[in-house]
Formats: sequence, structure tokens, C-alpha cells
Amino acid sequence: MVKIKLPRDGRRTGRQRSRPPGKRPESRPAESRPRDGKAPADRWLYGHHAVAAALNNPARRPERLLATANAAERLKRDCPKARPEIVERPAIDAVLPPGAVHQGLALLATPPAAPSLEDLLADGPADALLVVLDQVTDPQNVGAILRSSAAFGARAVIVPRRHAPSVTGVLAKAASGALEHVPLIEVGNLDRALRQIKQAGFWCLGLDAAADRSIAEAGLDGRLALVMGAEGSGLRRLTAERCDILVRLPTRGPIGTLNVSNAAAVALYELSRNRPDRDTNKK
Repeated sequence: MVKIKLPRDGRRTGRQRSRPPGKRPESRPAESRPRDGKAPADRWLYGHHAVAAALNNPARRPERLLATANAAERLKRDCPKARPEIVERPAIDAVLPPGAVHQGLALLATPPAAPSLEDLLADGPADALLVVLDQVTDPQNVGAILRSSAAFGARAVIVPRRHAPSVTGVLAKAASGALEHVPLIEVGNLDRALRQIKQAGFWCLGLDAAADRSIAEAGLDGRLALVMGAEGSGLRRLTAERCDILVRLPTRGPIGTLNVSNAAAVALYELSRNRPDRDTNKK
């Protein structure tokens, strides 16, 4: 016969684990407890450009690469050393968020380490260009801004740790490979970060549709940081006050504002027009 020890109140209990008084047992976040050993869906990169750029980034370590037969053939042109697992499309659908447009490719890889803001500011040319986002939370907008930043030579995109999207496959797909070239740097306090940026010799330009002068009329050169607010609400008051100057895009049509990612592309083009051409793709 098995004897079961009862506590003083007479209720039967299971085996108790001892722990220090007042200390709760540790629990892992739900997203880090994958079922059946599967990685969380938002850790996967997908789409040809995002996957190819990540595979060609030595700062990443690929863990698993899934591809349909047709997508694998296309991938060979950009990544000759890639060795994907050839699977049917439903197998890729199963590891990704619903509705993901993956073009037959999905990659699980370690993320690259982003530099600290201090290291970024300590190094760089006299005409360095940065993008600072004030509570832009849509991952597709942030991804598109990263893509424009890569196209027009911005060194980094800086976001607050809170009120900014996580780096997921959605963001990476919208960035179309730019995430491997332009670091996305999170800061704990945006106001403090702007002060650091200014102390490093940057002019902070806040984009505001109600500003008195256009971005071209500002006529600034040297180190520049383009500061943009959330779509709709724009720059927060304290962020706008921290900027050296507020500028607007010279829109003339019946619609006076643009989506934040489109506005970033136009503004970055204008700021890069008179800067040295460092396009490494040119021979």
C-alpha cells in the first residue's frame, strides 16, 4: 500500500518542489515555447529578396532553409552555395504566418547584431545621414523606410524600443533585403538619443506638413538626421522641439500629405541629391 502524506488541512497534494520564500517559478514567454520543436512563425524570413540578402550576410547563421523546386532554382543565381530543403508549398505555409507571400522561400536564421548608437555616432563620414522614427509602428512602413534608407545612403534607422515593430518576416519582406545593409537601432529614450545625435554634430530635421519652409529651402549639409513621426499624428511635441528645424515636402496637388514611408523616400532623395555618390553597385 502506498502512503500519501496529507497536509494539516487534510487536503491531498502532489509532490511539492521547494523554492525560496516569495519567489515565483520562472516561466518562459509564450512565443519562446514553440510546440513540437517548431520555431515561432515571426522568426522566419520569407520572400526571395529578403532570404537571398540574409543568406549573403556573413553576420547571420542560417538554421533552416525551405524552398520549392522552382524557388530553389531561382535562388541559385543569387546564392550559389545555398542548400535548401526542397519541399512543397504547403510545408512553407505551415511555418509562416497566415497569408505570408513567401514566393516559395523561407529562412530561419540568427539575427545580425546591430551596433549601439554610441558606436554608430563615433564612426562615419562628415556627411552621414540617419533616419529617426518617432512611434512609427507599422512593420511594413518601417520595412519600406529601411529600403529607401538603403537606396539613398542612410547609415541607420533609429527607433524607440517601445512603440516600434519587432523585426519579423513582415518587416524584412517589406525591406526587401535592406535589413542586411541598414541597421535598425533601438534606443530606450528617444529624446536622449536625439540629444546624443546633436552632440555628435548632426542637424536634426523634423518632417512636418505644417512647417514654414520646404526641405529643399532648408539648405543644410553635413551630418543630417531626418526625424519622422507616426502617420496621422506626426511628430510628438517634445520630439519636434528637440529638432533643430522643421521642414515639409513641397506638395502641390489636392492631397497634401503622403504615407510615412513614401514621405521618407521623397525626403531622403532630396537630402541625398547634393551628396557624394557612394553607390557601390556602380563600376
